[in-house]
Amino acid sequence: MASQMSVASDSPVHSSSSDDLAAFLDDELETVEEVEIEEASSSKGECDHPGSFGNMCFVCGKKLEETGVSFRYIHKEMRLNQDEISRLRDSDMGFLQRQRKLYLVLDLDHTLLNSTILRDLKPEEEYLYSHTHSLQDVSGGSLFKMEFMHMMTKLRPFVHSFLKEASEMFVMYIYTMGDRPYARQMAKLLDPKGEYFGDRIISRDDGTVRHQKSLDVVLGQESAVLILDDTENAWPNHKDNLIVIERYHFFASSCRQFDHKYKSLSELKSDESEPDGALATVLKVLKQAHALFFENVDEDISNKDVRLMLKQVRKEILKGCKVVFSRVFPTKAKPEDHPLWKMAEDLGATCATEVDASVTHVVAMEMGTEKARWAVREKKFVVHRGWIDAANYLWKKQPEENFSLEQLKKQQGTEEE
Repeated sequence: MASQMSVASDSPVHSSSSDDLAAFLDDELETVEEVEIEEASSSKGECDHPGSFGNMCFVCGKKLEETGVSFRYIHKEMRLNQDEISRLRDSDMGFLQRQRKLYLVLDLDHTLLNSTILRDLKPEEEYLYSHTHSLQDVSGGSLFKMEFMHMMTKLRPFVHSFLKEASEMFVMYIYTMGDRPYARQMAKLLDPKGEYFGDRIISRDDGTVRHQKSLDVVLGQESAVLILDDTENAWPNHKDNLIVIERYHFFASSCRQFDHKYKSLSELKSDESEPDGALATVLKVLKQAHALFFENVDEDISNKDVRLMLKQVRKEILKGCKVVFSRVFPTKAKPEDHPLWKMAEDLGATCATEVDASVTHVVAMEMGTEKARWAVREKKFVVHRGWIDAANYLWKKQPEENFSLEQLKKQQGTEEE
């Protein structure tokens, strides 16, 4: 008699490796037609059908209607019901505790890399053709031309160091709005040895909601998942898990896509800084959140929530700043209800409506206001609202001189021209 196969009891998914689960399914599914349904049902009572492959239950082999969440990126026509997904997520927490790891879901485009169609390259970018690296050995390269996809891809500076260091703290997924062939090709550029992602590569073909991303196809507890993406709106239900990163615009087509008037990095023959760029900054945030989560070595992590740790890290950014706003909000609006006020508080600043000696910053849009003039007299910082936006976006306090009202006037003058 063939042995009963059961994802519910025998799955190696607790190793946090979808590769192990896929291999397990391959082995077990070879014998699926030999499963004796009578044996399965008589030994355990009525089967709960925790999941299916195609239209066949993993446990008892019974034909089922198509139900549950699809995990095609793990194995072809695999589906799991919600109870089994919850069970697998719960059982994986023990593995995370032993390994001192969390989950990290990574976007591709404008986050880890930037791609363009070859025909969209501008004449000023044609020099790039002579700077591409071989696809035969991608480990030391950062710029690749893929004729078979009619595409060129530039990896973001620091990405190799970022992935190496992040992999020591996180079980990592790729999650992209690109299609599956594109996702897998980009994974080969980022992870040629398959040591970071394995089969944890989710494309738009694997999502459950069109034009949105969701953690329902990630086999990890939401309380243990962080997300890195350049697009906040892609994650409408998981904003507390999300770290929004500054977009990487290497190619001119990327700037055009977002209607930016400035020149791309490729046109300027420049690039982001390795030590001070966006990925280096985010890596520091990830290290802080991870350290806070595992602060007490012996503490059971099942009751901990990394989203709270992320909020704690964010509150350090403007800690010690006391901010007063001057004519930034509509006259009749309650200042404390305004998103900018809330953002400043989330970043750790104290907000007030009136000036006093403890105020460190006045946020204004013009120098003529009474509070702005007071700040100048008292040698306090006067900045425009972009100072708070940038701190929120870049995850660190920004130099005040870059956000002076004089700078704002220059910027507005340039835009009008």
